[in-house]
Amino acid sequence: MAITLAPAALARVQRYLAETPDAIGLRFGVTRTGCSGWQHFADLAKDQRDGDQVFEQDGVRVYVDAVSLPMVDGTEIDLVKQRLGEQFVFRNPNASAECGCGESFTTEADRAA
Repeated sequence: MAITLAPAALARVQRYLAETPDAIGLRFGVTRTGCSGWQHFADLAKDQRDGDQVFEQDGVRVYVDAVSLPMVDGTEIDLVKQRLGEQFVFRNPNASAECGCGESFTTEADRAA
């Protein structure tokens, strides 16, 4: 599987990268937080780290650390316009439940533990 960027997200990340010459791509993964346990994060990558899996789409590299990969593999990153702003959204097939506010998620592996 892979991490993919929907057209709107791809265009936005390409603009971010053009505006930030020292960035080498997008870093995507999860952190432990929230009511459900995991939260997605996306930021500009400044370096490649040991254990990173790298996915490339239309010249944009997405760096995912080894701990995050099983929880985000197959995710599509999109960009949606809401009111006056934009927000990245993550369509993650590994998320089995989300907290009420939608900020964090859990996986089947978490539920079994």
